[in-house]
Amino acid sequence: MKINLDKDYMINELDLPNSAILDEITDISRWSIHHRIIFAYQGRFYETHYSEGATEMQDESPWEYDETVECVEVELKEVKVKKWVIKED
Repeated sequence: MKINLDKDYMINELDLPNSAILDEITDISRWSIHHRIIFAYQGRFYETHYSEGATEMQDESPWEYDETVECVEVELKEVKVKKWVIKED
């Protein structure tokens, strides 16, 4: 399920991105750091993205150019992963 939330509501009332359950960096460009966050809202969990300035000279704040933010409902699931590791003798 997708929902659209007002940017000001997310920042001022939900205290996002500060109160996010998960905040991970997904990419870094010359001027911006791109994040993926997971947060709780009305008993459900949602994912969305934002970016912020990569340097103190870059004046970019989360969702600066958006009035509403699209958020996708997510759930936490256990996932089995195979991975190559160094063999111990």
